[in-house]
Amino acid sequence: MAKTIQAIRGMNDCAPTESPLWQWVEDKVRNVLQSYGYSEVRMPIVESTPLFARAIGEVTDVVSKEMYTFWDNDEQLTLRPEGTAGCVRAAIEHGWIYNNEQRLWYMGPMFRHERPQKGRYRQFHQAGVEVFGISNPEIDAELILLTARLWKELGIDQHVSLQLNSIGSLEARKNYRSALVEFLQQHIDLLSDEEKERLEKNPLRILDSKNQALQEVLNGAPKLLDYLDEESRTHFAQLCTLLDEMGIAYEVNPKLVRGLDYYNKTVFEWVTSALGAQGTVCGGGRYDGLVEQLGGHATTGVGFAMGLERLVLLVQEVNQHIDLPRAVDIYVVHTGEGTTLPAFQLAEKLRTDLPHLRIMTHCSGGNFKKQFKRADKVGAKFALVIGESEAQNQQVVVKDLLGGEQQVLAQADVVDFLKTAF
Repeated sequence: MAKTIQAIRGMNDCAPTESPLWQWVEDKVRNVLQSYGYSEVRMPIVESTPLFARAIGEVTDVVSKEMYTFWDNDEQLTLRPEGTAGCVRAAIEHGWIYNNEQRLWYMGPMFRHERPQKGRYRQFHQAGVEVFGISNPEIDAELILLTARLWKELGIDQHVSLQLNSIGSLEARKNYRSALVEFLQQHIDLLSDEEKERLEKNPLRILDSKNQALQEVLNGAPKLLDYLDEESRTHFAQLCTLLDEMGIAYEVNPKLVRGLDYYNKTVFEWVTSALGAQGTVCGGGRYDGLVEQLGGHATTGVGFAMGLERLVLLVQEVNQHIDLPRAVDIYVVHTGEGTTLPAFQLAEKLRTDLPHLRIMTHCSGGNFKKQFKRADKVGAKFALVIGESEAQNQQVVVKDLLGGEQQVLAQADVVDFLKTAF
């Protein structure tokens, strides 16, 4: 017997029993995004490696440690670790944002080589939003309002909270970086080897360290908000005022910086305590310099991304009232000479006239008992039964598999009956 081949660690299958919940979550995401007038874009899974190095930052963990990169002849390619860089590349390449504002969304797989754990995988899925050409804080607020509405649709709004910060301009961060490094050097003994490396390359990332002793010391560190330029300070104040007026609760977290280099001004995260260590459900912010950095005309940008694995886990954890669609609504049962063709004809007519229903036709033979057992197993609400007499008389037996009642109808009347039943 040949040795079986298993999935790569951290790259998971989605079972038929799991996919209805995934589809339900994805539909909620899609419907909310479309209700705000956002348009879907689809980008390649593979991009040129320099795109991510330039956009995300070569000293970030994503670029330096986590990307799946390979050579294709003389070109270095990477499986996308996030969606913003590819979306910006596409917008520049196709001229979507030249003297034009765009509100875009996407959904699909991303790839990072890291230690797999619950809610964090090597192939994972994100839904993301990118908005170009709007510089004022109203659009920052809209993205937060949009996500708040989505949490209500998913039934998780009581289990997530918003953290908010402004990281200002590049110049403001440079000034703050110097003050933070000077402070951290006074507590160098508390830093791990990895944090000491970050102290040289990306010291702001130390602010979200999981080291509890270091976090206590960081409470006395210089605050980034104190180093903001006036434009960023005004932008952040206007955003907070608008969120207050719209009734959106938030916590200003001065340690929130996000992990990618392209952010400026507003950064935000929606977090939960219901998933243990994997607490970030959605994160984003402004990246006003990224389009120009990647070769486009200077254009403002803001966006967010949410991990669908964590959303699904959170929904499973806290929402016990999900009405998932049935895998099968109607199961067509047939046995006996001359019953196969009318069964198939009936099923196809129903699919034409009632496209919202899920109809399965029995195809594997066997007696009525076996077929009804299969209908119960797939969770059908009704069985439509065609035996030899029904085929001859153009009738069908309609059996309610939940209530047990059954009746004989003319095949021509089945559509009207099912319209009232569903």
